[in-house]
Amino acid sequence: MLHTNCIVFILVLSSFSPLGMAMLNLTFPTSHPNPEEVAQEVQRRVNASMSRREVLQISEKDQSACLTGNPIDDCWKCDPDWPNNRQRLADCAIGFGQYAMGGKNGEYYIVTDDSDDDAVNPKPGTLRYAVIQEEPLWIVFPSNMLIKLSQELIFNSYKTLDGRGANVHIVGGGCITLQYISNVIIHNIHIHHCVPSGNANVRSSPTHYGYRTKSDGDGISIFGSKDIWIDHCSLSHCKDGLIDAVMGSTGITISNNFFSHHNEVMLLGHSDDYLPDSGMQVTIAFNHFGEKLVQRMPRCRRGYIHVVNNDFTRWEMYAIGGSGNPTINSQGNRYTAPSDRNAKEVTKRVETAEGDWKGWNWRSEGDVMVNGAFFVTSGEELEVKYEKAYSVEPKSAVLVDQITMHAGVLGVGGRDNNLGMWSTGANGGGAGQDSGDDYMDDYSGSSSPLSYPSTYGLFSICIALFCLMSFHILAFMSML
Repeated sequence: MLHTNCIVFILVLSSFSPLGMAMLNLTFPTSHPNPEEVAQEVQRRVNASMSRREVLQISEKDQSACLTGNPIDDCWKCDPDWPNNRQRLADCAIGFGQYAMGGKNGEYYIVTDDSDDDAVNPKPGTLRYAVIQEEPLWIVFPSNMLIKLSQELIFNSYKTLDGRGANVHIVGGGCITLQYISNVIIHNIHIHHCVPSGNANVRSSPTHYGYRTKSDGDGISIFGSKDIWIDHCSLSHCKDGLIDAVMGSTGITISNNFFSHHNEVMLLGHSDDYLPDSGMQVTIAFNHFGEKLVQRMPRCRRGYIHVVNNDFTRWEMYAIGGSGNPTINSQGNRYTAPSDRNAKEVTKRVETAEGDWKGWNWRSEGDVMVNGAFFVTSGEELEVKYEKAYSVEPKSAVLVDQITMHAGVLGVGGRDNNLGMWSTGANGGGAGQDSGDDYMDDYSGSSSPLSYPSTYGLFSICIALFCLMSFHILAFMSML
């Protein structure tokens, strides 16, 4: 009887608290057993793409036009029939998020309605209706759209958001929430001017909706999820983070994105004391961290973070920060410091004494420092040595311009790279490209810290511990 009552009581209480749910989630995402191997494989892929491009430039100039040396783009953009072979994209990820399937092998869902009037009963044809479905879906847009969210857009597993060929903007309440799910690809979407929402019911699947407390206003919030790939998006002007990954999330690749006009760009890890985040593994590759960014590119707590072949331009405070002893592997990046002589350092150990962080494994290999930038390394020599034939060389960072030249949204609404549309002609997407005056304010001036556990959350955790102790006592007594 005690066993049954405890289980029911825990489930009821934990439903009110995301932290309570996380503490009781016994199937945390698992991490890769050898992160160094994954980092090396990224470099192999980059070097192979670079070599292929150089060879074709010499021998077959016409065929080399699509090759950039960027292994992700070269994987699918060289197919002239890519619009009819869109799901090929799912085979092109690198790094820790390479296993993200998205909606591969699922049906295509065409977003025909840019409205978001009802977060509990979304209409067929809307984006919200698509992302909550149980089955794998490859979600596409036949025309330009500005989607103003009324509440958080809560995804279900096995979804691809594919904005190629259209100019798609997501703004408003939330914005995107990936909570306790897996296998999501978000590609070629503008995400900006996201503000807090909540204190309302929101549907997360065809069979469930629930009350959501106030959200932080992140562009993309990854919470207790795995196998996530965010590629070729442009993110700016959100209330809190542009991308936050917390509560044991892992298997994440953030690649080819353009970040701008924001304070706290990216948070990886819930808190210094949250042990499940020790298994967090994130690849940050080929991104352009652009104008008017202040800090957190990223800010890491625990975990293994591979920062490779990115272009950092003139942060205002620092580029990469951390606490809680994360491993940071920086390879082949270009760090351009601001003119402020007090902000030349790339790195920042947040609220940690030097005696505590000297042993942290923060390393820089092949990075190029511009305008006085400097990276403060720490930690002892690694037991696992790099295979020098495959590790990044200093000259690789000189090629950052080539690798990141198309960072951000491609084609229409992005940089001119000849990416085709679904069709030519007038825009049929309703709101179109104009983002409107109500989304031009700068929301990035401040951010809200992660809230402390609620009373419900703490109470449910205590009950869980009490029940576990009771089970062990009863089991012991039954053996006497």
